[in-house]
Amino acid sequence: MKKDVALGIDIGGTNTAFGFIDREGNYLTEGNIPTAKHEDINDYLKELYLEIEKVLDPIRQEVNFVGIGIGAPNGNYFKGAIEFAPNLPWHDVIPLCDMMKEYYPELPVYLNNDAKAAAIGEMIYGGAQGMKNFIMVTLGTGLGSGFVVNGELVYGHDGFAGELGHTIVSPNGRQCGCGRSGCLETYVSATGVKRTAYKMMAKYNYPSELRSIPFNEMNAKIVSEAAQKGDMIAINTFKYTGKMLGEALANAVAITSPEAIFLMGGLAKAGDLLFEPVKDHMEMNLLKIYSNKVKILPSKLTKNVAIYGAAALVWKELEK
Repeated sequence: MKKDVALGIDIGGTNTAFGFIDREGNYLTEGNIPTAKHEDINDYLKELYLEIEKVLDPIRQEVNFVGIGIGAPNGNYFKGAIEFAPNLPWHDVIPLCDMMKEYYPELPVYLNNDAKAAAIGEMIYGGAQGMKNFIMVTLGTGLGSGFVVNGELVYGHDGFAGELGHTIVSPNGRQCGCGRSGCLETYVSATGVKRTAYKMMAKYNYPSELRSIPFNEMNAKIVSEAAQKGDMIAINTFKYTGKMLGEALANAVAITSPEAIFLMGGLAKAGDLLFEPVKDHMEMNLLKIYSNKVKILPSKLTKNVAIYGAAALVWKELEK
C-alpha cells in the first residue's frame, strides 16, 4: 500500500528548500534550489519543478503525493499569493498557488506566511499536539508569529492577522524595516540582539570580548556564546531582550489566553539565557487571572522546521 506524502516548500530570500513528509512526520527525501538568482518568477518555478521531480523519482512508486504546502514571507493564505515580500526577488503580488498548479494541476496547493506555517507544524508534528490555544513565536532575522485559537490559526479578514513582531513596544524607538519605529522585532530578533549588544557596550564599562568585534561581524550566536562564558555585556543583552519579549507576551496573553507560547528559531537556541527573563517579565506583567497558567516552551520541531510547517498545511487542510 502506498504511503500518503505531502510536499513542504520553504521559500527563503537566498535559498528554497523542500521535502516530502508523511502524516506521521517521517522525512522521506529533500532538495533545494537558489531563490535569489531568479529575477523572473517563471524561471524560478521551472527550476523548482525540475528539482522536485528529480527528488521524487526514486520514491515515486512507493508514495501517493497528496498536496503541496508552501511557506513564504508575506504569504497570504486567503489569496494564495506572496504580496510585496521585501526579501524576495519578486516584489509584486505573485499568485504562487495558481502558478504552481500549472505544474501540478491535479494537486491542492496551499500557501501561508512562514511563521503561521510553523504554528501549524507545531500543532501537527510538535509540542502543540492536542492543544487548541497557543502562540508560536519564530525568532530569526525578524520576529514572526502565529496565533491558534480553538484549534484554528487566526488569519483576520485579510490573511495577515497575528503580526506580534510589528506591535510597537517603544514609541519613537528603533527604526524597523517595515518603515515604522519601535516594533518588537527591532528588539527581539537576531538583529535586535546585535543592536542591543552595542547599546549595552555604550551603557556599561564592563570588559567584554564583544568590544573587539566589528558591527558587520557581530551576531546573536556570538553574543549567546559570550553570555554562557559569563560576559556581563552579553548577559545584560539577553536580560533586556527577554524583558522586551516577556512584556509583549503578557499583552498577547490578555488577548487570546493561550495554554502555551512556543519559541523557535536561532535566537531560541540560547535556552535559559532567553527563556528565564522572558518567563519572569511575562509573569510580572500579566493580569492576575492569567498568572502561572501559560507555559513558555521551546519548539519540539528542531530539524527542517520550515519544511515541516509547510507540509503540515496540507494535512491541516485535508482534515477539514
